Amino acid sequence: MSELYIGLMSGTSLDAVDAVVASINHNNIDLVAKHEQPFPENLRKHILSMCNNQGTTLSAIGSLDHELGKLYAHTVNKLLKQSELTPAQITAIGNHGQTVFHQPTGESPFTIQLGDSHIIAALTGINTVADFRRLDMALGGQGAPLTPAFHQFVFANNQSQNLPDSTIAVVNIGGISNVTLMHANDPVTGFDTGPGNLLMDAWCEKHTGKRFDKDAQWARTGKLNNALLNQLMADPFIKQQAPKSTGREHYHVHWLETQIQNLTSSNTISPHDVQRTLCEFTACAITHHLEPVHKRTIQELLICGGGAKNPLLVERLSALLPNWQVKPTTDRGIPVDCMEAMAFAWLARQRIHNLPSNLPTVTGARKSASLGVLVSVDSINAQKTARNN
Repeated sequence: MSELYIGLMSGTSLDAVDAVVASINHNNIDLVAKHEQPFPENLRKHILSMCNNQGTTLSAIGSLDHELGKLYAHTVNKLLKQSELTPAQITAIGNHGQTVFHQPTGESPFTIQLGDSHIIAALTGINTVADFRRLDMALGGQGAPLTPAFHQFVFANNQSQNLPDSTIAVVNIGGISNVTLMHANDPVTGFDTGPGNLLMDAWCEKHTGKRFDKDAQWARTGKLNNALLNQLMADPFIKQQAPKSTGREHYHVHWLETQIQNLTSSNTISPHDVQRTLCEFTACAITHHLEPVHKRTIQELLICGGGAKNPLLVERLSALLPNWQVKPTTDRGIPVDCMEAMAFAWLARQRIHNLPSNLPTVTGARKSASLGVLVSVDSINAQKTARNN
């Protein structure tokens, strides 16, 4: 029996909150409705300053947690109104939250996603599942990426039966890029490959005032700088073995400026040449991680996320992977801009039904688990009743 779930995703690109209503059963997921809610500029700047280590306070963190909770609730209510659905028709919301710090290694691994799920549940009247990453980390995992389990659900169910000699790779190019590798009859693997749009967007905004390079128009005016590309590809994260995950803590505009300054060449690199090289860096970081994949009869690369709308990036991936069928996930039934939000709708369903939702072969966790913390509207209402009595 199918149930309706809402998925919320706001990633490292910080362009908008993506929201979907999805109809899900044990074997299938269908997109019912979607909505994109832009970030208020002051909230976006607040998040960026926090993520870029510009200093913060406990008060600022608490305020941001509260404001994001209200933004997510507003997004849900707007989605419900547009789709003519009521809260009673939705089984649960799956909210990723906004990552402000992710440190999966070291003596004290931790991850922080803000956006108070209690506020979301209270303002929408819908059970809300959030905090998906920390249980996986408590089990020794990276807490990321979590979408490969969903990719397996969507794309690999019939792969071994229908395509016994195939490899399907799903690359989500958000602020950070991550890849899921599905080889027929083998365990699913996946990991972050490095920057997606994050550095391109930050560099574009710094030098043009625009949040992103629409259709790579600015990048196309530049020339590839091989010295800079080699410097970027020498970053230790690129060579690191999986499981691995990363974020703005590592890749940010100041990191990029340091890489440029560290070049042995004394030649000044123009901003548009840097932009072109950053696009190549994203493409090369992805293809570098696909090189060890055993060649099969069918090799399909499915692209989603904002990077799927960058024509230059897609061209470069196709050129660097001549033996792969490169296509958007839209061709396989999942719109490129809905993949992650649909994934968190599915993760909410897994939690509601107490089903596993992480893949230890991806995150490195000791075992699979049903991820997420549930905030129940019934408990909120029961507390209200108790106070009124």
